[in-house]
Amino acid sequence: MNSAQAHELKPQEFEFETLNMQVGVRLQLITHRRVKPVPHFSSLIGYVRDEYLIVRIPLEDGVPIGLTEGERVTIRVFSGVNVCSFACSVERVFGRPLNYVHLSFPTSIQGTSLRGAMRVRADLPVRVTGARHGMAPMDCLLANVSVTGARIDSSQPLPPEEDIVDLQFALVVAPDNKETQVRTRANIKNLAVGKPADGRAEMYSYGVQFLDLDPVHYTLLQNMTYEALLADRGKIV
Repeated sequence: MNSAQAHELKPQEFEFETLNMQVGVRLQLITHRRVKPVPHFSSLIGYVRDEYLIVRIPLEDGVPIGLTEGERVTIRVFSGVNVCSFACSVERVFGRPLNYVHLSFPTSIQGTSLRGAMRVRADLPVRVTGARHGMAPMDCLLANVSVTGARIDSSQPLPPEEDIVDLQFALVVAPDNKETQVRTRANIKNLAVGKPADGRAEMYSYGVQFLDLDPVHYTLLQNMTYEALLADRGKIV
């Protein structure tokens, strides 16, 4: 079993209400015109229960993709603890300047529950500062991250008396790729020292738990995990 599978339970049936489909939620719209299904990111505009969903038409190279009435698509959505998918058909297309589509309301929803907080490979610069003993700032690497914590790699050991640190790093937020600065306090939970086989210097890896993560930043990290789960499973640790 690989690390991604280890975080999942068996597929099961879900009711629509359990998806917590809020207006604006990011979702994936998958077309089936080719041998291999093609995923596109979109968002929910709204829905009428048991009648239809209203979804933004995804963009490809800045242009809305072509959808035709009666076409079959699959929707995948992350509810926070479940990844669910369901089949729909295109009922009506509203082109420019509206660029949204009515999809049939789902009749069967399949999903997988996720265990714990999945980690995503990050490779982000992070500045680490002592929260208690005045440790000088150190520039390290955020190797992976989840909504509850992270792994920090450093070429130098952090002072052993520092069990609480302040972290500062930047996340790039889709769809306009704006950079958002994240600042949070974290508790150092464990340390592993790696010795590269090529003779390079030791690497100190710290597992940390976030203590006071801003709810907005929590949501950003949740979306980062969600997009990795849907689009690039190789990023899941």
